[in-house]
Amino acid sequence: MTRDLLLRDVRPMGGPPVDLLIRDGRIAAPGTPPAPDAAVEQGGGALLLPGLVEGHTHLDKTLLGMGWRPHQAGPAIIDKIETERRLKREWGIDPARQSARQVAQSVAFGTTAIRSHVDVDDVMGLEAVEGVMETRAAWADHVSIEVVAFPQSGIVARPGVAALLEGALRLGADIVGGLDPCAIDRDPKGHLDVVFGLAERFGRPVDIHLHEPGALGAFSLELILERAEALGMQGRVTVSHAFCLGDAEPATVSALLERLARLDVAIATTAPASRPVPPVPRLRELGIRVCAGNDGIRDTWNPYGNGDMLERAMLTGLRWNCRRDEEIAMALDLCTTGGAAVLGLADYGLAPGCWADLVLVAAESPAEAVVARPPRRLVLRRGRAVARDGVAAGPGGEAAQPTG
Repeated sequence: MTRDLLLRDVRPMGGPPVDLLIRDGRIAAPGTPPAPDAAVEQGGGALLLPGLVEGHTHLDKTLLGMGWRPHQAGPAIIDKIETERRLKREWGIDPARQSARQVAQSVAFGTTAIRSHVDVDDVMGLEAVEGVMETRAAWADHVSIEVVAFPQSGIVARPGVAALLEGALRLGADIVGGLDPCAIDRDPKGHLDVVFGLAERFGRPVDIHLHEPGALGAFSLELILERAEALGMQGRVTVSHAFCLGDAEPATVSALLERLARLDVAIATTAPASRPVPPVPRLRELGIRVCAGNDGIRDTWNPYGNGDMLERAMLTGLRWNCRRDEEIAMALDLCTTGGAAVLGLADYGLAPGCWADLVLVAAESPAEAVVARPPRRLVLRRGRAVARDGVAAGPGGEAAQPTG
């Protein structure tokens, strides 16, 4: 058992100031007296948020801490894939080292849960999965990390990758990934046979990247939904990006949204400025679980990003022209409770009994936190301080300096 922790003068979600007691890593019921030896943190009227949730990223690929590298990849998805395959070796992108750098930065920004798609391909084999798992073990007290075994270069088109995906699951990957069944593998049935076959055999959820636009993406999404229904995987499938929901025919989109809601298939979005995006407000009205993520952070695909989920909430708000406080709060929700719903985090939030995964921010309201993005004053994971004033405490207690 750990010492009680009393947070004095904090404002949950911008409400009235309260004192919040944390006992055994969880939020205690109001009125519970602290133990005589309780530790005390003075909140000074700071805004209290639940831990931020990174719903879609690629920990193994970041270039943080490697110096500035001019962007080389062409505009098409396949150009980015081929450029990355080459640069992984040329630049020595070590998955263990690089994932630890991104995790340290994310923790400093208040992230307490991450879902990371980790490459499994015929260039690196299982090296990336092993590296991210090393980071996951080292940082387990700071942040929870879900590993998606992700076939970035395809499955059917790359002999041996299906067996490598199985190997990743045997190593402990949590989720089976997939990618553009038509556009990359050009064999949607073969691709989905592998993805959902592994999910069924190993009892794992599925999270599929779907960049395919318009009618092509809608066709792939229909196939994914058919598999989810046939295998009884309601609530266990996520579709990441789903650009087709932003540019397919309106009648087609409406039918897809109805099926997504009925089958409880979640959507992960990065709300990019350059592509059509799912209609998040409409998805939420239909009860579809939606989360946000930073995607690649300073990697060979994208020179932007720093891992701050408040910044991602801001970018999401801009993408949807959110201006009123309640609209900005919706964008933040994708990075908190929405992310928790997609990742299936138990006992998440600010209610009594929830895990004390918390962030203190010097802001008057959630909307100001998104707009101003001040340094995080304190980050707690299970009631233990893991970052303070924008600096994470490393696994050994040392300060993990920002690299970005």
